[in-house]
Amino acid sequence: MVGPGVLLEPGEERGAAIDALGALLGGPVGLTAVLADLNRRGRRSRLVPARAVHRAHTWDRPDRRTARWWPQGVSSSADADATGLVDGRRLLAVSWYAAGAGAPQGSRVTFVDLDTLAYRHVLLVVPRLVDGQVTMEPLRVHAGGLVWYGNHLHVAATGRGFLTCRTAEVMRVPDHLGAPAEHPFGVSGPQVGSFGYRYLLPVRRAYRAVAAEEPPGLRYSFLSLDRTSSPPVLVCGEYGRGEQSTRLARFPLDPDTSLPRVGDDGRVRPLSVEEGVRGMQGACVVDGRWYLSVSTGPRVPGSVLVGRPGDLVRRRWAAPPGPEDLSYWPSTDELWSVSEHPRRRWFYSLRCERLG
Repeated sequence: MVGPGVLLEPGEERGAAIDALGALLGGPVGLTAVLADLNRRGRRSRLVPARAVHRAHTWDRPDRRTARWWPQGVSSSADADATGLVDGRRLLAVSWYAAGAGAPQGSRVTFVDLDTLAYRHVLLVVPRLVDGQVTMEPLRVHAGGLVWYGNHLHVAATGRGFLTCRTAEVMRVPDHLGAPAEHPFGVSGPQVGSFGYRYLLPVRRAYRAVAAEEPPGLRYSFLSLDRTSSPPVLVCGEYGRGEQSTRLARFPLDPDTSLPRVGDDGRVRPLSVEEGVRGMQGACVVDGRWYLSVSTGPRVPGSVLVGRPGDLVRRRWAAPPGPEDLSYWPSTDELWSVSEHPRRRWFYSLRCERLG
């Protein structure tokens, strides 16, 4: 069904600000530069408290234990390209948000080589032009969902809708401009403060959540790509507890641009809006079949619900504690996800055939 009032409005592109930031930093280097400069390494995990996990990996010790950064969204090179490869590699992309002490560092995306488990964090930034001068600030969103489709990375921003970056616009902070990690963030005289991050990915455009009528606009808590639809479809949903809404929506994408398809009125309208379940953390659609992840806290394994909205079967203890966003890999028939809690933090896959 098509729900009332669920709309998206595309914002203005930040092309001029991105160009100005590129002029300062020496131009974009793209994702290829990041993949040639992976500086951390995860490891395989064999003992994971879940019934349906097919393969599981974890981060290096600092990322596995930190309470400053929390992994949330997940996408992959199988979303980005129908071949399943980007730059000849099988890649996972994971979004994190910063928590505590005002969360000044915002959000980041991690690109993981699934064959070597080497990875690197890239900080998400919002560039601006102020009186003709470029400045920037961290992107402060929950980043609960992620879709990598073509050259675009779509980042969930809850009540704000979602934000879109271009992976080709990744920029590197040159050594002669980089400031120490404790330096104030932003452009300050001859230095660029980036919390010590070498690579930055600027936000190009926002897709704002609006509502033409009651109920209020959709909260974009998580995102996924349905490549089993033709053309592919963007799947969005709401995390909700108590009296909060828990809707699931599907939006059309233009396969030529990898962006939402805008109507004649300048808005993006959903193909359908359905009712989900309380506590959803992620959702995927595979050949019309829905998979929803639901957490039961930091110590108890999570559940995956399978079926169609209104007729879902709960697979208890299918996922590790704290399961988040979901992403489907068609060639292996696997769902990828991440778990968020420190010391119980994995990126892992689930075989769909084991979920029913």
